[in-house]
Amino acid sequence: MIGSLRGSVVDKNPEGEIVIEVAGVGYRVSVNPRTLGDLSEVGAEAFVHIHHHIREDDQQLYGFATLIERKCFESVIGAHGVGPALGMAVLATLPPDELRQAVATEDVDALCLVPGVGKKTAQRMVLELKNRLDVAGYEADGLISDPEIPSSALTDVREALNQMGFGPDEVRHAVEGLQGDDTSTMLREALQRMNR
Repeated sequence: MIGSLRGSVVDKNPEGEIVIEVAGVGYRVSVNPRTLGDLSEVGAEAFVHIHHHIREDDQQLYGFATLIERKCFESVIGAHGVGPALGMAVLATLPPDELRQAVATEDVDALCLVPGVGKKTAQRMVLELKNRLDVAGYEADGLISDPEIPSSALTDVREALNQMGFGPDEVRHAVEGLQGDDTSTMLREALQRMNR
């Protein structure tokens, strides 16, 4: 099993795949848009945490910028009916802290923002991930971002931005650190941030 790779980035494509050359061998690695953006340019050295997914007829490497991302991915794909493609979509839409917050607060609407996740799948994921993610420790550590903002307001803003056609990274950056409890005011602020 491959746990991590350090080597030279020899190819990056916007569809979410990179090639890292280690000791003369090029490894094709699927990454989410956030990790793709964090990686160095072609020719520079990079380090990624790897989940080596092995099936009977296929092997695939999934790369993550942080160990926490990889562990969250492994927890997500351990849920019934969630494969690696959907797991990558979950982390592309909800970074680990937001995913853990959604599970801790049973925010099914936040999980429904993930392409391919309906209400029933989101409810099942909340139930299964509560046992897999360290949600209790997460709440105790006070790591939930902006706890004074009702999660429904943040969810409404995220959903509105998604429906306007903004990508997961743009949405995440726009809602990061928003203050207030009024959805329309928060949405206006998020849109102003995107226009800067």
